[in-house]
Amino acid sequence: MTSHASPLSRSLSLGSTAAALRDTASSHARHRLVQSAGGLREAAGRWPAGETRRVRFLSRRAGSLALRPSARWREIKMIAAQLLAYYFTELKDDQNKKIDKYLYSMRFSDETLLDIMSRFRRELGNGLGHDTNPTATVKMLPTFVRSIPDGSEKGDFIALDLGGSSFRILRVKVSHEKKQTVQMESQVYETPEDIIHGSGTQLFDHVADCLGDFMDKQKIKDKKLPVGFTFSFPCAQTKLDEAVLLTWTKRFKASGVEGMDAVKLLNKAIKKRGDYDADIMAVVNDTVGTMMTCGFDDQRCEVGIIIGTGTNACYMEELRHIDLVEGDEGRMCINTEWGAFGDDGSLEDIRTEFDREIDRGSLNPGKQLFEKMVSGMYMGELVRLILVKMAKEGLLFEGRITPELLTKGKIETKHVSAIEKSKEGLTKSKEILTRLGVEPSQEDCVAVQHVCTIVSFRSANLIAATLGAILNRLKDNKGVPRLRTTVGIDGSLYKMHPQYARRLHKTVRRLVPDSDVRFLLSESGSSKGAAMVTAVAYRLADQTRQIAQTLDEFRLSKAQLLEVKKRMRVEIENGLKKKTHDTATVKMLPTFVRSTPDGTENGDFLALDLGGTNFRVLLVRIRSGKRRSVEMHNKIYAIPIEVMQGTGEELFDHIVYCISDFLDYMGMKNARLPLGFTFSFPCKQTSLDAGILVNWTKGFKATDCEGEDVVDLLREGIKRKEEFDLDVVAVVNDTVGTMMTCAYEEATCEVGLIAGTGSNACYMEEMRNIEMVEGDKGRMCVNMEWGAFGDNGCLDDIRTKYDRAVDENSLNEGKQRYEKMCSGMYLGEIVRNILIDLTKRGFLFRGQISETLKTRGIFETKFLSQIESDRLALLQVRAILQQLGLDSTCDDSIIVKEVCGTVSRRAAQICGAGMAAVVDKIRENRGLDHLEITVGVDGTLYKLHPHFSRIMHQTVKELAPKCDVNFLLSEDGSGKGAALITAVGVRQRELELQQQK
Repeated sequence: MTSHASPLSRSLSLGSTAAALRDTASSHARHRLVQSAGGLREAAGRWPAGETRRVRFLSRRAGSLALRPSARWREIKMIAAQLLAYYFTELKDDQNKKIDKYLYSMRFSDETLLDIMSRFRRELGNGLGHDTNPTATVKMLPTFVRSIPDGSEKGDFIALDLGGSSFRILRVKVSHEKKQTVQMESQVYETPEDIIHGSGTQLFDHVADCLGDFMDKQKIKDKKLPVGFTFSFPCAQTKLDEAVLLTWTKRFKASGVEGMDAVKLLNKAIKKRGDYDADIMAVVNDTVGTMMTCGFDDQRCEVGIIIGTGTNACYMEELRHIDLVEGDEGRMCINTEWGAFGDDGSLEDIRTEFDREIDRGSLNPGKQLFEKMVSGMYMGELVRLILVKMAKEGLLFEGRITPELLTKGKIETKHVSAIEKSKEGLTKSKEILTRLGVEPSQEDCVAVQHVCTIVSFRSANLIAATLGAILNRLKDNKGVPRLRTTVGIDGSLYKMHPQYARRLHKTVRRLVPDSDVRFLLSESGSSKGAAMVTAVAYRLADQTRQIAQTLDEFRLSKAQLLEVKKRMRVEIENGLKKKTHDTATVKMLPTFVRSTPDGTENGDFLALDLGGTNFRVLLVRIRSGKRRSVEMHNKIYAIPIEVMQGTGEELFDHIVYCISDFLDYMGMKNARLPLGFTFSFPCKQTSLDAGILVNWTKGFKATDCEGEDVVDLLREGIKRKEEFDLDVVAVVNDTVGTMMTCAYEEATCEVGLIAGTGSNACYMEEMRNIEMVEGDKGRMCVNMEWGAFGDNGCLDDIRTKYDRAVDENSLNEGKQRYEKMCSGMYLGEIVRNILIDLTKRGFLFRGQISETLKTRGIFETKFLSQIESDRLALLQVRAILQQLGLDSTCDDSIIVKEVCGTVSRRAAQICGAGMAAVVDKIRENRGLDHLEITVGVDGTLYKLHPHFSRIMHQTVKELAPKCDVNFLLSEDGSGKGAALITAVGVRQRELELQQQK
């Protein structure tokens, strides 16, 4: 059995040969070279086969060259370099294995890193939770930074940056000439030790003095520029311009500041000087500043990390997850303060004796334990402590320990970075160790380099694990299978260490394989970020003000709504009176429906329902008696656009064809059934079975119909078909059908309301008030046709430019103005017009109006209902907007949701004001102090919109306080109502016949 030489013996034989090769001064040296080369060949015979061949070849070549006086020394040196490379590789392999074994607890498997990642993920949740935050170590502090730069920022800003031994002030000018540019002028002021460890008053006086000096030099003392303040310490915020210091870090110990608002302290110091003024709009952490700086260059940036003297991270969290802040719309940047991860003992299993010793000797024992394992402030000291212990155990420097090596702080993180450089690292290692007086061997230098590698690699791995947890949280928040994001990074360790960035990136990609992460170095530091936060705050404040101004036109006061109610009442009276009826906008059309169902209705009835692009034919079987029942069969047919806007004959032929198909389907072609025709357009009725079309609405334009009796048009169509006959008993409006359907269930129902594609109402009016119909006994249902309310200009003071734009582009310009403000057919179009205006003004979609947004009708009312759903996260709002080809940001989604809410709220309120006028009139008609009444309601807007019904009910209650109004949803629609009216009509007809006999 062959015994292989140890790695160390191989390294030594390689080293001696290489050393001889380098010595070219004498014939004696040549002789020694021949001997060394021979010895190396002999030693190589005992090495593994792969190594043997190459080393034997090199050593044989070296020996033969050495025996030839004319040999080229360049070639000998080249062979020497190759053998030296072998030597150092062997030496490093051997030393690395020893160090790896010694520092085993500092090297983590991916399994361990994934475990740390899940621990940190739990800590994120604890910090965000209302109940768990007080005891959480990772504090997850809200920053009140709600948006990253969108490229439209502009202005002149001051940025202050306090977070280390120097204090930096910048003037940042953001302009838009051809493209957005940023000009920066800065000055650095030292912060002496006595101020860092003195009183808070001294510290903030120093900051105020430096700011005064800077403003003097910039000649801007007479201006009150917006100021952003980077204050890089853990702070609690309840707004953007407040920062209550929780605890000092990074050697700062100024008294009287912890628990105080840094902005107030600075303002106080500025006021004390009295020679300039400053508007401190935002105070941010350096991590947030980094994210905002990088966010200016890459709008995908939603994470900021500092890996320098200290370490921290921030990211954009969904507001609905932040229990410490009111509201659930949008996102907010969270300052994690992850340096304190592990302060509760959750990292004890991975902390080493060296970490514990670092902590014991620190200014804040037991705190910032994660930071002490990974940041630049402690890395050099960790290496020093390891080297001291290894030397004490005789594993380094032949056991020599010098006073310098025992001195805290003698090895700095910059030394670790220098030692780990690829080419000159070992040389730097020797220089640094020699300054410490330990006279290192080549083996010592290799060992120290590997110790540095393990310590810095551990740091990169731990940061990768915590960052991985944040990335996974972002991915889950967004509900995407693959996250695409940018991480903004700053900090001396990340920037200066030769291997750190590569190691961090590689580990992150391994731990979070389903994320595409771009790492963006912050070139201008967190100070520019503070200016960007201020610029964004400035932009958002201005934008919020302008958007509020735009939407304020839609926000109606109670006084305005009472005025709408009053005007509706005037129009109702005008419509009922013979003298004013012709000029009235609210036509108050008699329906000749004189009573609601009484429960005795019985028989089979056919019902037609025409009011939109769909036409419904129904068979309704009504049974009276102890067990009242209504059984319905129906079929839906489409009305093509060319039929809607063709000739009247084509429209009614199509309707008759659909009836014929339905009778075939039901096997009832020979039955002559009573028929009720729900015809949901303004009609003037002279009897229950006669209705003259006043004008088309809802996109219908069929010719030769307006001014004609639609029942006659239907009968003529049936005659042309010559296949069946029907007894047309009643023509009704869908609103009346809705009232009758609900009245069948609830006897107090005497009002009908449609709040859907269109809007209308009907109610049981006293016959004495209906001057257009003979008789003054009893009541009759009046079809108000209130959609035309305002066509005489009486609502112009509350109509907006967006209402006017929708009207101008409609098929019936100048008509149905009230309906165009409150019905489903138009709300989406109002929203679309507002969105276009806000986009033109640069408040939405980065100022880009997509072709989709230009398309009329693309923004349907169903999108309003979806977007306004309380259950819908902004992520889903964005998905709806993306379906519409609108590439929105989170901020865009918030604005769109606000626009939708404002438009639909006004619609519900003015609908409620109209209804308040109706119920109050009924109460007064009956001379009651208090009225209890039911309103039957149908329509998609009322049914499907998440807030419309609630707001409308609330408005009716506020505007008609003497009426107790119950709203009953019509489950079966106006088709059933048409059948019930027909049944009531048949009963009434039979009664009249009996009376005639």
